[in-house]
Amino acid sequence: MLRRRLDKGLIQVYTGDSKGKTTAALGQCLRAVGHGFHVCFIQFLKGGAYTGELFSTQRLYPNFEFLQYGVTCPYSALVRQGEDKCHGCGKCFPFMDKDNTEHERMAHLGFSAAEQAVSSGEYDIVVLDEINQAISQEFISPEDVLALLDKKQPFVEVILTGRNAHPKIMERADLVTEMTPRKHPFQNGISSRRGIEY
Repeated sequence: MLRRRLDKGLIQVYTGDSKGKTTAALGQCLRAVGHGFHVCFIQFLKGGAYTGELFSTQRLYPNFEFLQYGVTCPYSALVRQGEDKCHGCGKCFPFMDKDNTEHERMAHLGFSAAEQAVSSGEYDIVVLDEINQAISQEFISPEDVLALLDKKQPFVEVILTGRNAHPKIMERADLVTEMTPRKHPFQNGISSRRGIEY
Protein backbone atom coordinates (compact mmCIF):
# COMPACT_ATOMS: atom_id res chain seq x y z
CA MET A 1 0.00 0.00 0.00
CA LEU A 2 1.28 3.48 -0.86
CA ARG A 3 1.95 5.80 2.02
CA ARG A 4 -0.15 8.96 2.17
CA ARG A 5 1.68 12.18 1.32
CA LEU A 6 0.87 15.84 1.86
CA ASP A 7 -0.85 17.38 -1.17
CA LYS A 8 1.53 20.34 -1.06
CA GLY A 9 4.41 20.86 1.30
CA LEU A 10 4.88 24.46 2.44
CA ILE A 11 7.50 26.36 4.43
CA GLN A 12 6.64 27.58 7.92
CA VAL A 13 8.63 29.87 10.22
CA TYR A 14 8.04 30.20 13.97
CA THR A 15 10.12 33.06 15.35
CA GLY A 16 10.04 35.82 17.95
CA ASP A 17 11.32 36.49 21.45
CA SER A 18 8.67 34.58 23.38
CA LYS A 19 8.20 30.98 24.46
CA GLY A 20 6.38 28.58 22.18
CA LYS A 21 8.30 28.16 18.92
CA THR A 22 9.55 24.63 19.51
CA THR A 23 6.29 23.78 21.28
CA ALA A 24 4.27 24.89 18.24
CA ALA A 25 6.47 22.83 15.90
CA LEU A 26 6.08 19.77 18.13
CA GLY A 27 2.30 20.21 18.15
CA GLN A 28 2.27 20.35 14.34
CA CYS A 29 4.35 17.16 14.24
CA LEU A 30 2.11 15.35 16.71
CA ARG A 31 -0.90 16.17 14.52
CA ALA A 32 0.90 14.90 11.41
CA VAL A 33 2.02 11.63 13.02
CA GLY A 34 -1.61 11.07 14.02
CA HIS A 35 -2.44 10.98 10.30
CA GLY A 36 0.40 8.55 9.53
CA PHE A 37 2.88 11.09 8.17
CA HIS A 38 6.60 10.67 8.83
CA VAL A 39 8.48 13.41 10.68
CA CYS A 40 12.14 14.27 11.14
CA PHE A 41 12.74 16.81 13.93
CA ILE A 42 16.29 18.18 13.90
CA GLN A 43 17.36 20.36 16.82
CA PHE A 44 20.20 22.81 16.29
CA LEU A 45 22.11 24.28 19.25
CA LYS A 46 20.29 22.04 21.73
CA GLY A 47 21.87 18.96 23.24
CA GLY A 48 20.03 18.36 26.50
CA ALA A 49 19.24 14.67 26.62
CA TYR A 50 16.60 15.33 29.30
CA THR A 51 13.94 17.20 27.34
CA GLY A 52 10.37 15.96 27.42
CA GLU A 53 10.10 16.14 23.64
CA LEU A 54 12.97 13.67 23.31
CA PHE A 55 11.23 11.17 25.60
CA SER A 56 7.85 11.58 23.89
CA THR A 57 9.14 11.22 20.36
CA GLN A 58 10.99 8.01 21.22
CA ARG A 59 7.55 6.49 21.84
CA LEU A 60 6.32 7.62 18.42
CA TYR A 61 9.21 6.04 16.49
CA PRO A 62 9.44 5.00 13.62
CA ASN A 63 7.09 7.73 12.35
CA PHE A 64 8.90 10.41 14.36
CA GLU A 65 12.69 10.66 14.22
CA PHE A 66 14.30 13.13 16.64
CA LEU A 67 17.92 14.22 16.15
CA GLN A 68 19.93 16.63 18.31
CA TYR A 69 22.96 18.62 17.16
CA GLY A 70 23.96 20.68 20.13
CA VAL A 71 26.52 20.70 22.90
CA THR A 72 25.41 18.50 25.78
CA CYS A 73 24.51 19.94 29.14
CA PRO A 74 27.02 18.87 31.84
CA TYR A 75 24.09 18.09 34.17
CA SER A 76 22.07 16.22 31.53
CA ALA A 77 22.18 12.75 33.11
CA LEU A 78 21.09 14.00 36.52
CA VAL A 79 18.28 16.16 35.09
CA ARG A 80 17.08 13.24 32.97
CA GLN A 81 16.86 11.04 36.09
CA GLY A 82 14.96 13.73 37.98
CA GLU A 83 17.77 14.23 40.51
CA ASP A 84 18.65 17.76 39.40
CA LYS A 85 17.27 20.65 37.36
CA CYS A 86 18.55 23.12 34.78
CA HIS A 87 21.25 25.27 36.39
CA GLY A 88 21.09 27.99 33.74
CA CYS A 89 24.85 27.67 33.25
CA GLY A 90 24.50 28.36 29.53
CA LYS A 91 26.94 25.65 28.40
CA CYS A 92 24.30 24.23 26.05
CA PHE A 93 23.47 27.65 24.51
CA PRO A 94 26.01 29.19 22.12
CA PHE A 95 24.94 32.77 22.84
CA MET A 96 25.92 32.25 26.50
CA ASP A 97 29.03 30.09 25.96
CA LYS A 98 32.27 32.00 25.32
CA ASP A 99 33.75 29.30 23.03
CA ASN A 100 31.49 28.70 20.03
CA THR A 101 33.77 26.25 18.20
CA GLU A 102 31.90 23.11 19.26
CA HIS A 103 28.49 24.76 18.77
CA GLU A 104 29.44 25.68 15.20
CA ARG A 105 30.73 22.17 14.45
CA MET A 106 27.50 20.64 15.73
CA ALA A 107 25.42 23.11 13.69
CA HIS A 108 27.22 21.99 10.53
CA LEU A 109 26.59 18.33 11.36
CA GLY A 110 22.92 19.15 11.90
CA PHE A 111 22.77 20.99 8.60
CA SER A 112 24.14 17.95 6.75
CA ALA A 113 21.42 15.84 8.37
CA ALA A 114 18.84 18.46 7.36
CA GLU A 115 19.96 18.38 3.72
CA GLN A 116 19.57 14.61 3.71
CA ALA A 117 16.17 14.68 5.45
CA VAL A 118 14.68 17.38 3.21
CA SER A 119 15.76 15.80 -0.08
CA SER A 120 15.46 12.08 0.75
CA GLY A 121 11.72 11.72 0.25
CA GLU A 122 11.60 9.67 3.44
CA TYR A 123 9.84 12.37 5.50
CA ASP A 124 6.67 14.40 5.05
CA ILE A 125 7.59 17.03 7.64
CA VAL A 126 11.10 18.18 8.51
CA VAL A 127 11.54 20.55 11.44
CA LEU A 128 14.74 22.57 11.69
CA ASP A 129 14.41 23.63 15.30
CA GLU A 130 16.54 26.67 16.22
CA ILE A 131 17.97 26.98 12.71
CA ASN A 132 17.08 30.68 12.79
CA GLN A 133 19.35 31.07 15.81
CA ALA A 134 22.11 29.09 14.04
CA ILE A 135 21.84 31.58 11.17
CA SER A 136 21.82 34.52 13.60
CA GLN A 137 24.99 33.16 15.26
CA GLU A 138 26.53 32.93 11.75
CA PHE A 139 27.12 29.19 12.03
CA ILE A 140 25.02 28.62 8.90
CA SER A 141 24.38 31.13 6.12
CA PRO A 142 20.86 32.13 5.07
CA GLU A 143 21.88 31.39 1.47
CA ASP A 144 22.71 27.78 2.40
CA VAL A 145 19.29 27.41 4.04
CA LEU A 146 17.54 28.87 0.98
CA ALA A 147 19.46 26.42 -1.22
CA LEU A 148 18.33 23.59 1.07
CA LEU A 149 14.70 24.74 0.69
CA ASP A 150 15.13 24.67 -3.09
CA LYS A 151 15.97 20.95 -2.84
CA LYS A 152 12.89 19.92 -0.89
CA GLN A 153 10.43 17.50 -2.43
CA PRO A 154 7.07 19.12 -3.36
CA PHE A 155 5.21 17.09 -0.68
CA VAL A 156 7.63 17.96 2.16
CA GLU A 157 6.61 20.55 4.75
CA VAL A 158 9.60 22.33 6.33
CA ILE A 159 9.29 24.17 9.63
CA LEU A 160 12.08 26.52 10.73
CA THR A 161 12.09 27.76 14.33
CA GLY A 162 14.14 30.09 16.48
CA ARG A 163 14.52 33.74 17.34
CA ASN A 164 15.82 36.31 14.88
CA ALA A 165 14.54 34.72 11.67
CA HIS A 166 16.48 36.16 8.75
CA PRO A 167 14.41 38.44 6.44
CA LYS A 168 15.27 36.29 3.39
CA ILE A 169 13.97 33.18 5.17
CA MET A 170 10.75 34.95 6.19
CA GLU A 171 10.27 36.20 2.65
CA ARG A 172 10.63 32.67 1.27
CA ALA A 173 8.20 31.15 3.81
CA ASP A 174 4.51 30.50 3.17
CA LEU A 175 3.63 31.03 6.84
CA VAL A 176 5.41 33.16 9.43
CA THR A 177 4.30 33.26 13.06
CA GLU A 178 6.05 35.60 15.46
CA MET A 179 5.80 34.85 19.18
CA THR A 180 5.65 38.15 21.06
CA PRO A 181 6.33 38.22 24.81
CA ARG A 182 3.74 39.97 26.94
CA LYS A 183 4.41 38.27 30.28
CA HIS A 184 6.68 35.42 31.34
CA PRO A 185 7.26 33.63 34.67
CA PHE A 186 11.02 34.27 34.29
CA GLN A 187 10.27 37.95 34.98
CA ASN A 188 9.09 36.88 38.45
CA GLY A 189 12.14 34.73 39.14
CA ILE A 190 10.49 31.41 38.23
CA SER A 191 13.12 29.25 36.51
CA SER A 192 12.67 26.56 33.85
CA ARG A 193 10.28 23.81 34.88
CA ARG A 194 10.36 20.12 33.92
CA GLY A 195 7.60 19.30 31.45
CA ILE A 196 6.91 22.98 30.67
CA GLU A 197 10.16 24.60 29.46
CA TYR A 198 12.08 21.36 28.94
